[in-house]
Formats: sequence, C-alpha cells, structure tokens
Amino acid sequence: MKNRIQNAFNNKKAFIAFIPAGDPDLESTEEFIFALEKAGTDLIELGIPFSDPIADGIVIQKANLRALAGGVNIEKIFDMVKKVRIKTQIPLAFLTYLNPVFNYSYEEFFKKCAETGIDGLIIPDLPFEEQSEIKEYSEKYEVDIISFIAPTSKDRIETIAKEARGFIYAASSMGVTGVRAKITTDLKSMIDTAKKVSNTPCAVGFGINTAEQIREIEKIADGSIVGSAIVKIIEEHGKNAAPHIEKYVKTLRSLN
Repeated sequence: MKNRIQNAFNNKKAFIAFIPAGDPDLESTEEFIFALEKAGTDLIELGIPFSDPIADGIVIQKANLRALAGGVNIEKIFDMVKKVRIKTQIPLAFLTYLNPVFNYSYEEFFKKCAETGIDGLIIPDLPFEEQSEIKEYSEKYEVDIISFIAPTSKDRIETIAKEARGFIYAASSMGVTGVRAKITTDLKSMIDTAKKVSNTPCAVGFGINTAEQIREIEKIADGSIVGSAIVKIIEEHGKNAAPHIEKYVKTLRSLN
C-alpha cells in the first residue's frame, strides 16, 4: 500500500495530472479522478483550495476561489478521498500550502492523510531547508513530502535529491503554473544532476500541455505533470467536464 507512488513509475514514464479539489464541487472531483484514471493517468495531485496560492497562475487561482466559494474545506476533502479510496488505488498526493497544514495541526494532518489514503504531500511554499519541522510526521505516517527542484536550485539540487522521497518535482520554468508554448529551461542538466545522487524518479511540471512536450520530456525525465490545461477544461465544462478530461488526457498519452 505504501508503494503507490513508486508504482506510478514502475517500468514506465508516469503521467501525473493535477486537479483542484472541489471545483466545481467534490462530487465532480470524484468523477474527474475516475476519468483521469480511465484515461491512463498514473498519479493524481489534488489541490487543496487556498486563498493565496502563490505558486499558481490565474487559471488555478480562479479554480481555488470557485472551490472556496462552494464551501469546500480540508475536512470535506478528506471525506471525499476516503470514498474514492474504496474504488481505486491510484496514487494520490495533496498539493497545498503550509498554512492550511499548520492550522490543521501537522501531526493530525499527516495522520489523516495516512488514514484516508493520501500518499504524498506537495507544499510549494515550504523550502527544502525548512522541511525538518514536518519531516518527523512524514516518516511516522509514511506520507512522502515531494521536493522541488527548479532552474534556480543549482548547487542545491544534489542536496535536495539525496533526501527526496516519492518523486522529485522538477519545475520547468520560473514563475507560476500555467500553460506555456515552449519550455526553454535546461531540464536535462537539472535532472542529470539529481540522478547522479538519487534513484528517486523526476517528473517535470509547470507549463506542460501537449503530447509533443511530454514526448520530449520523457526522453530525459521519469514523468510529466499537467495541471492548468486540465483545470481550463473544468472551468469551461464545469460538472460535465469528466468526458472532456478523459478525451484530452488520452490525446496527451497517444504519442507515448
């Protein structure tokens, strides 16, 4: 059970999708999870809506606000995950910010993640050097903290990679999330540096939205992460987005 994240990368390049929990409502989020799985998604990042998502672009910011306006909170999201876990063992990771976790109580949050079946935690505003304050709970409850490497990490990449668990999130570019026409970062150099010291898989996110981009990324990385492009589909189709999400993800996987 605790190897679900590792299973996402077993003998294949992982396709990872991000969706915000509760946009447009939690019943729809459940449907979207199953649509993503049906389309061949290997791991799903579930965003916990937050009023100040500093790493996210306008598309995901608006999704956060829609979910919050609908009354979504952490407790309701945990309940939804519990229901989802009855039907699927797809790896799930929360993407959230440190403040909601702190307010919930670090230990209680990690404990609840373990109880409901959350495998990892991605916290964009938690610097690697400050992970120690939650590391003991991560280890106690076997919920991986997913570390970031970025173009600015440079000399820190080896240090981060040595300690990484689950998978390493390689940010393709600086700035916030959002669709990009072209990825110009020297990703190969970043990932090669991490691979020198760690066997933890590397997945690339920020801006990925075409099958061609994914095909190029998979030459150098262990997986790719698509978020904003899927959230745009949810924004456009609302509760009826599931078949559109499934169709889009299948097109992304078609060249693999």
